[in-house]
Amino acid sequence: MSKRRSARLRKKLCVGEFKELGFDLDLSFPEGADEAAVDAFYEAFFTEAIDPAGLIYGGGDDSGFVCCAGRGSVTEAQRADIDTWLASAKGLQSYRVGELVDAWYPGINGI
Repeated sequence: MSKRRSARLRKKLCVGEFKELGFDLDLSFPEGADEAAVDAFYEAFFTEAIDPAGLIYGGGDDSGFVCCAGRGSVTEAQRADIDTWLASAKGLQSYRVGELVDAWYPGINGI
């Protein structure tokens, strides 16, 4: 059964037309990669891919979540741009870019 909510409440809860999307990101560095190499990768990742697109990355060295820095959703084009950047990035062994999911309620449908 669908819940009837006012637009104000839907916006506050980030549901319906106010739902915000993001994606999971898994990164794998070569065994034996030193801290300086990982730091250099992240410095380039943030300055060349994440910040210019108006996105933020939250997580650790090996996995995290990418979403918009402000209100709104990550677009499929932004997701593809991150995937393309990672494909050419130096210092990564492998990576996985997840599908777009609800940033506030991942895995829950119909909120």
